[in-house]
Amino acid sequence: MSRTATLSHERRIEWPLLLALLGLMVLGGLFVASATLGNENTAHLPLLRRGYIRQIIWYLLGFGLAVLVCVRDYRWLSRWSMIVYWVAILFLIAVLVPGIGSTQGWGARRWIALGPFQFQPSEFAKIAFIFALASYLSRPEPEVAQVGLFFKSLGLCVLPFVLILREPDLGSALVLMPVGLLMMFAAGVPTRYLLRLVGGGVLVVSVLVVDLLWAPLEWRIIKLEPYQMRRLMVYFGKSFVPANATEAERAKAWREYRDASHNVEQALISVGSGGLTGKGWRQGTQNALGYLPRAVAHNDFIFSVIAEESGFVGSVTVLALYAVVLFSGIRIAGQARDRLGMLLAVGVVSLFFCHVFINIGMNIRLMPVTGIPLPLLSYGGTSVLCSLIAAGLLQNIHLNRQYH
Repeated sequence: MSRTATLSHERRIEWPLLLALLGLMVLGGLFVASATLGNENTAHLPLLRRGYIRQIIWYLLGFGLAVLVCVRDYRWLSRWSMIVYWVAILFLIAVLVPGIGSTQGWGARRWIALGPFQFQPSEFAKIAFIFALASYLSRPEPEVAQVGLFFKSLGLCVLPFVLILREPDLGSALVLMPVGLLMMFAAGVPTRYLLRLVGGGVLVVSVLVVDLLWAPLEWRIIKLEPYQMRRLMVYFGKSFVPANATEAERAKAWREYRDASHNVEQALISVGSGGLTGKGWRQGTQNALGYLPRAVAHNDFIFSVIAEESGFVGSVTVLALYAVVLFSGIRIAGQARDRLGMLLAVGVVSLFFCHVFINIGMNIRLMPVTGIPLPLLSYGGTSVLCSLIAAGLLQNIHLNRQYH
């Protein structure tokens, strides 16, 4: 009787995590609706093609997938981790093939069209990568300390990194590296290997910055897409005006700079104008009047919409909900029954943290603009589904933790 009661008590779901996720989904539905309802181009669309309705449908589908993830023990799921990883790699290759991958926005080939919906393989690849790396590293610590295993683990990171970079999607590619490093650190990979890797990464980034900002165009070693280069130059406050430019070239460069920095400036104004309690739902002038461009208000810059319309109170609420998700994940990692569960939880928490930090950072100009969605708040089907699958994985680890 006592043992049954103990098991019943131990296997209860992680309510703080579940309630925080539900809170984020409620806010996501409300503010995606706010960001899209004022758009005249979508006002006459059928109900099922409107952004906020699709977002709600994705929430329901994602929640169902999260429940399915919890049905079987994560150790059973890990048997399929390498198969899922290679399926994700095939999707990343397929999206680069003209006729299969579709382009949007700046011409990046990041999506596969599935009828009226768009599937983004890079989001799916992040979850597959975490599962594969956790499964590979969940072996005795003496084996993890071997240099060969370190390079093989690094190979699991580099392959999707290179393919995602080819789309190009620099933001999603860069997210893989800190997630992989934190998982390797948690697994017990010798610190000296990781420090050398981080040192090499810092050197590469430094060369990239110097190459882009100060090297003459014909001498540049690293080639980025024009829109990526403009974003970095805006972030570092680097002028677009070429040396020895004519007056007409200066005027053109100034217009290009204003165009490139427009989204960031309007997002910063949105955040700053919300005050303590905001202007009210659908009352934000930056959003309603289109100063914050409608093409990005509901996805990359959804935090700016929330900050303007709900103010400091709403912004802190969002941060508090994410803090609950992150700290719940850390606690789940600490209570996991084995190394596999611990590493999976570390990977999911690292992924959520990177997305939140980068997305909110670019809304307040702490980070350069990238296409990183804010989990469960930004509009996007693949992102929502993968975020809820990752959250379901945390619940799975919690439900199957070691009983005390």
